[in-house]
Amino acid sequence: MIVFATSDKGGTGRSVTSCNMGFRLSASGNSVAYLDFDFGSPTTGALFEISGLERGIPPTKDRASGTEQGQGLHSYLLGRIDTPARVNVRDSTDRAELRKIGGRGGQLVLFPGDQGGGEFAYGKDPSIVDRCAGLLLSIDREFDVCLVDLSAGRSAAMEIVLKATATEALRGRTVRWLVFHRWTRQHIFAAHGLVHGANGLLDCGERAGHEPKTLLMNTRFIRTAVPDLARMYPDSSGAQTSWLERQDRILNKLAGDLKIGASSVLGSVLVEPVLQMREQLILDVDVDNEIANRATIEAIEKLSAQLLDERSWRPLNNPRWRPHN
Repeated sequence: MIVFATSDKGGTGRSVTSCNMGFRLSASGNSVAYLDFDFGSPTTGALFEISGLERGIPPTKDRASGTEQGQGLHSYLLGRIDTPARVNVRDSTDRAELRKIGGRGGQLVLFPGDQGGGEFAYGKDPSIVDRCAGLLLSIDREFDVCLVDLSAGRSAAMEIVLKATATEALRGRTVRWLVFHRWTRQHIFAAHGLVHGANGLLDCGERAGHEPKTLLMNTRFIRTAVPDLARMYPDSSGAQTSWLERQDRILNKLAGDLKIGASSVLGSVLVEPVLQMREQLILDVDVDNEIANRATIEAIEKLSAQLLDERSWRPLNNPRWRPHN
């Protein structure tokens, strides 16, 4: 299964939630590859706490020529290397609690971007799409789950993978799309636009060769930083509680009106102070030490299970199967 994680805005919790889902999937016995396609900011190494990879993988110096050569996904897609670097997360992490888990469960392997790689214009080199398709096919055959963290917005990364997954080689593979957004009016509008709007996922997907109905059927939304009103505001006044509950109802109606309501949501993650202050993997030991909330792990485990559950991907009861006009 190939899973693309995307969002229209930064700060949605896309990367940190995806990393935690990848860890939970591997802990339950699945082999997981995590590809950092956030070309402008390849910082997944920081989330997994791997020294030296906080901003992507640094270049290495060729002994013969004395020149530096990138080893990450940027260099691979640009055809500068034949195979991108891969890093075993449990073996390489600085986090002792994660290293102790060792080989229990399935593999968790990071394919980092290049340090300083940046966004690039792929239109001048159509072979980038072919290399992307070849990489995704190879990883999909090797791993149970291939999680691809895309750059925010209508990015080159999104266009590349849409074209790659429309190729004959990948048409028969299971491909899912997860769209992350915070539980605010601004983010709801942004998430709707990214999927249903002009030059959004459905629009670009159709131009790339996808059937919009199938693409939408394989797209779900994940709500992040959703307030738990009862827990967060137990002593609030009657007026404040009433106002907060009313705003929650308004957001639910807005999401429904914009076709990203409950029927199209894979799941939600409540506000988690640890993730607000320090983006990281939430381990069981963090809950045991009363640093993180058990509800956060439970939500991520539920998301991970639903991702693999075919019942979560049944056709939506949604009349809008066509892209933006």
